Amino acid sequence: MSGERDLAALLATMEPDLQPGRYVFTTTTRVPRTANPVALIREAEGVTLVLDQQQADSLELPYTYIAAMITLRVHSSLDAVGLTAAVATQLATGGISCNVVAGYFHDHLFVPIDKADLAVNLLRDLTRAST
Repeated sequence: MSGERDLAALLATMEPDLQPGRYVFTTTTRVPRTANPVALIREAEGVTLVLDQQQADSLELPYTYIAAMITLRVHSSLDAVGLTAAVATQLATGGISCNVVAGYFHDHLFVPIDKADLAVNLLRDLTRAST
């Protein structure tokens, strides 16, 4: 089951969906057994966890960045070219940083919590401009 690869189709149908909650990025050398991260990335320096802020607080994990998560509802192929660049460029016009995590079916964008609504609006503008 492969996803969409055509950039025009991806942009026209990406359907940005703001997820409920507040998400944080934290790092640790040992993943708590009770942790239920949205994403886990192993790096030479340690393990990065992306998880709900309340969970990080209850596990006493430190963080400095609080984000909103926006899911692009289009099923994008992992080898699609240009979607991340187009999204990042659009968000940059609004001064919004973006951390992208790709799942098998969807891309998930983590943007500063205070810019979530603006980010969704900018992404919807990109979709409208692509149809």
